[in-house]
Amino acid sequence: TIQKINELGFDKFPICMAKTQKSLSDDPAKKGRPRDFTVKIREIEIAAGAGFIIPIAGTIMRMPGLPDIPSAELIDIDNDGNISGLF
Repeated sequence: TIQKINELGFDKFPICMAKTQKSLSDDPAKKGRPRDFTVKIREIEIAAGAGFIIPIAGTIMRMPGLPDIPSAELIDIDNDGNISGLF
């Protein structure tokens, strides 16, 4: 709760929201910048060592944002052994 965050002295920590990368809302089906939505926070995590308050919105996998098609899927080796698709 906000009261507990204040009691623990974490009230000055910056907030880093964890949510879908596909929308400003917490619903990935509402792509881009939808209108008239409410963001639902399902839990709040304190990363005290890093100094962040992390509200977690919607159903997400908590890891750095990945593209829809991972870069590894674009790597290929031709019949002559040449590698393509690397950065």
